Amino acid sequence: MPVHSGERNGDAVYRRYVDSFFVPLGRRNGGYMKSQEVRVYREIQRNTEMGMKAIDAVSAKVYDDQLAMQMSRQSLKYSELHNEATRELINAKAEPYRGNYLSDVKLRAGLNYNTLLNTSTSHIAELMIRESNNGIVEMEKALKHNEEAGEKTVSLARELIALEERHIATLKDYL
Repeated sequence: MPVHSGERNGDAVYRRYVDSFFVPLGRRNGGYMKSQEVRVYREIQRNTEMGMKAIDAVSAKVYDDQLAMQMSRQSLKYSELHNEATRELINAKAEPYRGNYLSDVKLRAGLNYNTLLNTSTSHIAELMIRESNNGIVEMEKALKHNEEAGEKTVSLARELIALEERHIATLKDYL
């Protein structure tokens, strides 16, 4: 960042340091979003995207109508949370999370391998419980590493964690 006229070099260093914590919002609001909030919103996007893709990968192998309905509801909730995080990032003019092809292939391959010989309802429920547990751990890590994230951001992340916990409790009935 260039030094502004009339600014000493130490002031420029301080300005860069302070600016690194914020992402400017659109002109309409004139406010700021902390970079830590951006990271948490991106983790929410990544987490919900992985959940939706995991459900999509195993949904054709689910033969229990109740489990299939539960998984469809879960995917819908993931979608709502994903859209909320995306909306916040777009409003902040921040770059949303972009998934990569390798992680998608890895997820699908792992789920397909694990359901190759066993497509029982209890096995699929167990796989989905594992994925949900991974999601909880990743969200907790994101919150721990971004403690300065705002209340709204943390609230959405906590909502995702609570959703995952309810999902796990429901899936335990299928074990």
